Order: sequence, then C-alpha cells, then structure tokens
Amino acid sequence: MTTNPPIIGVKKRIAMVAHDNKKKDLLEWARFNRGTLSRHHLFGTGTTGSMLENELELPITQFKSGPIGGDQQIGAKIAEGDIDFLIFFWDPLEPQPHDPDIKALLRLAVLYNIPTASNRATADFIISSNLMNEEYENPTPDLIRYAESRKRQVLA
Repeated sequence: MTTNPPIIGVKKRIAMVAHDNKKKDLLEWARFNRGTLSRHHLFGTGTTGSMLENELELPITQFKSGPIGGDQQIGAKIAEGDIDFLIFFWDPLEPQPHDPDIKALLRLAVLYNIPTASNRATADFIISSNLMNEEYENPTPDLIRYAESRKRQVLA
C-alpha cells in the first residue's frame, strides 16, 4: 500500500546524531565527507550539532540534546517530510536513559522509508551512492489509508 512517492531532492536534508562514545567517529566521518555534506542541508542534535558546525564550519540546524527531546524533534521532522535521511552513530554497548526515544526515532525512519546509517560503513555506502547527486522518488506507505482502515477495524 503506497502513495505517490515524495521526491527527495538533489539537496538532501540530512540529520546527524551520535551517542557520546560515537561522536568522535561521526566527526571524523563528517570531516572526511565535508565536501559532499556542504551541498546539503544539515541537522543535528545538541552537542553533536554544535561540534559538527564548529568543526566543519557549515551551518547545522540544531535541535535539543537527544535525552531532552532532540531525538523526538528529528522524528517529528521525518514524519513531516522535512528530513530525507538519518545518520545515527549509536552505541550498542552503552545503555541510554532515553532508549525509548531512540527506538521511536529509528521506527519513524523505517516507517517513512528514509535511508538510515547506524555506523560508518553504512554511512560511507549511502554518501557515496550516485543517488546523492540526483532526485529520488521515495516510495512510502500510504499511512492515511492505513490509519483509516485501522479506525474502521476499531469501530467494527
């Protein structure tokens, strides 16, 4: 069940997030890919966003820190169609107090079918793709029809 696919434009809207133990990795990755990133609109949470902005000398739209709502802010932007893909270097070995927010963010990224990298290798594959330089028709589920069918099931 899909709808008319939204278009991911040539200038991508990229959200970048990293847990504390992964900030250095994300910073190194972003520094290496600065040229490509400079052609896109960048977003980041809290400390990660300000570190990236200072290091790359590129404008970063900054949200709150993840634990105080930044992950949810990015999730909302994904749901509104304002984020095209997510680079989230998360730390699988460190428990996070805001794990439910992280799970919700990743769930929305999958639900809205946006490319998502959770590690450097995947981020490298995404950013080096030819699709980074062209428009992309992103087939997403018809969530309005889904909600209507769920409503009918509940009322039945």
